[in-house]
This record gives sequence, C-alpha cells and structure tokens, in this order.
Amino acid sequence: MNIHEKYIKRCIEIAKNGLGTTRPNPMVGCVIVYNNTIIGEGYTSAYGSNHAEVNAIRSVTNKELLKQSTLYVTLEPCSHYGKTPPCSDLIIAHDIPHVVIGCIDDNEKVAGKGIKKLTGAGCEVTVGVLEQDCKNHHKRFFTFHKKKRPYIILKWAETIDGFIAPLTKSENKPVWITNNYSRQLVHKWRTEEQAILVGTNTVLKDNPRLTVRDWTGKNPIRIVLDSNLKLSEAHAVFNDEAKTIVITDKATSFSKSNIYEEVVFYEANLAHEICTILFEQQINSVIIEGGAKTLQLFIDTNLWDEARVFSGAASFKEGVKAPHFSGQLISEKNIATDILKMYSND
Repeated sequence: MNIHEKYIKRCIEIAKNGLGTTRPNPMVGCVIVYNNTIIGEGYTSAYGSNHAEVNAIRSVTNKELLKQSTLYVTLEPCSHYGKTPPCSDLIIAHDIPHVVIGCIDDNEKVAGKGIKKLTGAGCEVTVGVLEQDCKNHHKRFFTFHKKKRPYIILKWAETIDGFIAPLTKSENKPVWITNNYSRQLVHKWRTEEQAILVGTNTVLKDNPRLTVRDWTGKNPIRIVLDSNLKLSEAHAVFNDEAKTIVITDKATSFSKSNIYEEVVFYEANLAHEICTILFEQQINSVIIEGGAKTLQLFIDTNLWDEARVFSGAASFKEGVKAPHFSGQLISEKNIATDILKMYSND
C-alpha cells in the first residue's frame, strides 16, 4: 500500500460515521496531511450542514500549515452551491497545493467541474486512488445518480427447510425465525437506509411498524405496496413514527399523514415504476423486507444490488417458500444460532 492509498483508506473509514445521516448527500471522508502527519479529519455532517472537506479544514489548528499540506478525499469536491458553498472554493481559498481524490463525482452538477476548478487555480490533483473501494463506499450515491433508482437491498429470514413464513397463524404478528441478535442487527440496518418497503400481505399478516426500536437512529421512510387499498390507517405502518408512502393503482384522495402514488400494478414493468417513484421522492436506498411475492418481483426484474439472508434454526415443514435468486456470495457469518449470508448482484 502506497502513501496515498493509506490516507484514502483512512478517509473511507471515517466517512462511515455519516452512514444514515447524510442522505441524499454522499457520506464523504476527508483527511489533511502535513509532513506525513494527519493534522485534520472530517466526514460529511447531517444533510444541510458541513461537507467533509469543511469539517476537515476547520479541524486544523494551525491554518498556515494548509499551504504545505495534501488534502485527501473519497469523492471529488463539489463545485456548485447547494445547501452549502462549493468545497473546491474553500480548498482554493486556503491555498492547499495538492488534492488526492478517490473517485470522480458523476453527478451532473459536479462531474469533473470540481477538479477543473482546482487545477485552474494551480492546485495539483491526483485522481483514482483506491478508486473501486471509494466507488463501493459511495454505492448508494452512484446508483441513485447513474441508474436513476435507489440502491436496493433485499432482506429476509428463512427456516432451515427454506420457508419464510408459516401457511397459517393465529395472530397478526410476526413469527420469528431469527434470534434477538439478528433482529437487533436488522434494526441497525434500518437506520442506515433511507426507506423500507413491504407488500400488502406483510402488513395484513404481521402488522409491522417498520421502525427502529432495538437501535438508536432515524426511522426509515415506509413504502407500502397496496394495489387495492386493502389497508386502513389503523395499521401500525400508518402511525406517526415515520413518513409512509403508499403505492397503489386505485385513485384516492390524499390523506393528511401519508403520500399516495399511483401506478398500474398488473404490468411487467411494475418494479421499474416503483423505482421511478422512489427516485422522484429522492430516496437513494431502500431495504425490501417482504413478503415473498414482493421480493421475487424485484429479483425477477433484476432490480436489486444486495441480498441479506438469515437462516434460523426453526423448521416449519411447510409454509411460504423463500425467494429464488442467484447472486455472488460475498460473506457468511454466524450470529449465535443464526447464519447470515450476504450476496451481491453481478
């Protein structure tokens, strides 16, 4: 690992502190180095506040050292006014002579303009250090801007005999397949993504809240597929703990508390239409938690990026079959009595 890679790796590490809070902005990490010593660090603050470069520069005690320092950053510094002024202007104002960038920002508002502004001011710019690592770190941001849809994570739990739910049950609440540790992890994941999506049957059978209770963090936006408006606002997904978007093919008056989006459910491009709605709602990542029909819809349309599959110790012998899919196994680990396998869609 060369010296540039060492510091870009550190940028990625600290950037993860912004996971779940910066959206729709990317979670950028920035490190400032003087004479082979880190003198400043920063990551993107919650949306609407400082970018990583601003926080890193502000953390430097002796600002005179900036004129002899190198600034490392996971993503190209912005060149436009948004909620905050351009980071490239701030770098230039402090006469930082060298900037090392992990990957270019392909958002059309930036897309090389930040680099052009820096080089035009006489700054030396190095691009593409640990580029693939940085692109993977910014996967939600890049998917949203390049594919015009959210980054999609599929999640389910299945029994050792391959079922995700029993055929029948006596109460409208979940039948747990996984242990408490796995369920806590799922709540952590919910804080990291912008939205969570389920189908009508999941709400009817389990009456879930789809909120964060076993972890500290912000509740995701709830997306509910309800073609025939079978659900009522008495269901837990319509409480005031989080925003809820209902996707339906029935025209309806807008309620005060929920957003209704209309699509034609019985068309082959339903998953694409759902993604278009989520893109228009500025949602850059979503966890799809069920049920089997909803998960399979996105699998069959090849609209998914990750799958996170728990296998519990329970056996149903009969029930609702787990989704059928093909993906590249990227990790496998035990969580007490459960097994968690993570897949990517190549």
